[in-house]
Amino acid sequence: MEFVERRPTTKAPAEWFTGDVWFDVVHAGREPSRIRVNLVRFSPGSRTHWHSHILGQTLHVVSGTALVGTRDGTVLEARPGETVTCPPGEEHWHGAAPESFMEHLALWEGAGKDTPETEWYEAVTSGQYGRPRTTSG
Repeated sequence: MEFVERRPTTKAPAEWFTGDVWFDVVHAGREPSRIRVNLVRFSPGSRTHWHSHILGQTLHVVSGTALVGTRDGTVLEARPGETVTCPPGEEHWHGAAPESFMEHLALWEGAGKDTPETEWYEAVTSGQYGRPRTTSG
């Protein structure tokens, strides 16, 4: 057993995010583990670009209101304590609602040295971001 060395908070790259987003790497598994966990902090209205994960992704909301959108136009609204899963290969985006900051834990698996675990696409438009929301309730 050992403590994991803490890494500094990182500003998310503008080529993958709209708005101000920061993340902390909580865990980046070493072989044979492939688990990746980041605590991601979104400013109001900020969001990822469209993307997909070869092995899927799980998002657990810690604070604020998360929005998670899919290519079919669905936008899920998730609150603290709620978890949303995105299956392997599903193109999606996620971010903060416009009225508040949001934090979530992002969990996914790495795919190996020679295989990209995440494919990034274009920015989410204001129209896609502003679609009506579906809640779990």
